[in-house]
Amino acid sequence: MASFRIRPKFSVESEESIEEILLNTKEFLKSPDSEIKGLAMQDHITLRIRQNERHFWSPQLSVLLIPNNEKTRVIGVYGPMPNVWLIFTFSYLALSVLSVFVAIVGFSQYSLGLESKILWLLPFFGGVMILLYIFSQFGQKLGAEQMFTLHHHFEKILKSKIPIS
Repeated sequence: MASFRIRPKFSVESEESIEEILLNTKEFLKSPDSEIKGLAMQDHITLRIRQNERHFWSPQLSVLLIPNNEKTRVIGVYGPMPNVWLIFTFSYLALSVLSVFVAIVGFSQYSLGLESKILWLLPFFGGVMILLYIFSQFGQKLGAEQMFTLHHHFEKILKSKIPIS
């Protein structure tokens, strides 16, 4: 899972039904010595690291269960906690909106033959976006061990090896 992917994922077929997978998950989560906690309902499972071991970069695993003939398609996505995801999403959105605004103002000034020093903000905003990406990769590496823990425990729940793509 050590890669430059923002949200590692997997997709596998399971011989078990959705109900069996949900039951296995609920039984696993009831265990008092479990390192993870989570929710299992209808066709969705969310697994997280226990609160006392969680930090800002702790990942979570979101799993979607889809019936597929006699089998179940299991699609999982590893990602940051919703608050971290929200911070980065809004940061990218704000920088993008500011970049468009600066580009409109700057190129309007340039086309009118006026001084357009505001355009120097565009490479700055691009640099900040690159720094945000590097920062997110750093955070993903800080949460890698916990991601492996989530993955290992979900493999126990499914009773099979799960390749990450």
